[in-house]
Amino acid sequence: MADLSIGYTAWIMEDPKTGFTPRWSDVEAWSALAEEGGFDTFWVPDELIWESSETDEVAGWWECVAMAGAVAAVTSTISVGSWVLSALHRSPALTVKAAETLDEISGGRFVFGLGAGHAGRQGAMFGFPPDRTVSRYEDALDIIVPLLREGSVDHSGPYHAAERVPNRPRGPQGKGMPLMLAGHGPRNIGLAVRHADIWSAFATSSSQPEAFDDMLALVERSCDEQGRDPASLGRSIGVGVVVPGTEPGPFFGPNEPIAGTADQIVETLLAFHERGVTSIEIMVESDARMAIPALADIVAAVKAA
Repeated sequence: MADLSIGYTAWIMEDPKTGFTPRWSDVEAWSALAEEGGFDTFWVPDELIWESSETDEVAGWWECVAMAGAVAAVTSTISVGSWVLSALHRSPALTVKAAETLDEISGGRFVFGLGAGHAGRQGAMFGFPPDRTVSRYEDALDIIVPLLREGSVDHSGPYHAAERVPNRPRGPQGKGMPLMLAGHGPRNIGLAVRHADIWSAFATSSSQPEAFDDMLALVERSCDEQGRDPASLGRSIGVGVVVPGTEPGPFFGPNEPIAGTADQIVETLLAFHERGVTSIEIMVESDARMAIPALADIVAAVKAA
């Protein structure tokens, strides 16, 4: 099943319960294992600070662009992607420059994942605006998309401006760099259908295939409304997977991760493909040095199906 890619999502965050903080040496080892294990993409999340709404626990994250560049520099075949850069927390034109630089470092293996980002406390800590997240995102795309696809932009919008900005220098993929736009609601999905090569979503209540049926139907309707061929849009879904032989951890909690024997997990992942999903991005709670090799046979079985 060559048209279903499998990605690994790296948790580059502190664990407030155990005190474990992944060091660069850990992330480097994970990326090597993912490359050796047949994963198609190594995804680096973009978050700032996570605070528990129920406790005083705080978890910090390493910065996405810097970490993605380091991963790109030590790998050679696996794609490297941002999962996903927050438009709310970054200058639009500078975001494109970062993406081009990551594409250069990776030798043309970068997947440019982008989303509206989180408003509220996380952004407020760093001085970012707390409101109109999607409107700001839409305005940012009016800079990002022309820069990426046409090579220049001149834009003055309600939230962002870019005055006769050229996109120079270009990375190896040039105008062909894959643009993946995230969205769960109608408005963000509509923006992905309008601009993206790939639409992206992730599990918020369940990682089971049927939990995404409504969103997938919304993608189809949006394609129809905008006159886009649905087959021209990739569909990327992020899911939690319990490595066979381990138990779900507290992070997945009640979110119904994909679990069972290796064969059962393969069957569930293939059910996504039957729904038109083109890429599965796996999240695990287990020690990544153990989990990634344990998942390699599952990845190979999915691709062989």
